[in-house]
Amino acid sequence: MKSLKPSMKENKRYILLKGNFSKEDAEKAILRYIGILGYAKASPMFVSKNVLAVNRSELEKVKASFALVQEIKIEKISGTLKGLGKR
Repeated sequence: MKSLKPSMKENKRYILLKGNFSKEDAEKAILRYIGILGYAKASPMFVSKNVLAVNRSELEKVKASFALVQEIKIEKISGTLKGLGKR
């Protein structure tokens, strides 16, 4: 099977999270707010302990789901991992 062209791949945004939380806490927060279908559309994936990759079209919904949780705060959002590393 051929790989997809870069123009056909989904664009990701990377969210730098801070706070005292586990990966399961972050996943539950997203599921609670946008549901299973929204979770599938957002396709969140942890790149490292506190960096979450999210589909660009669902970024606002994921941000809103973290706004409802006290333990998880968004520190920065970037289109590249290198952009997050400057902090």
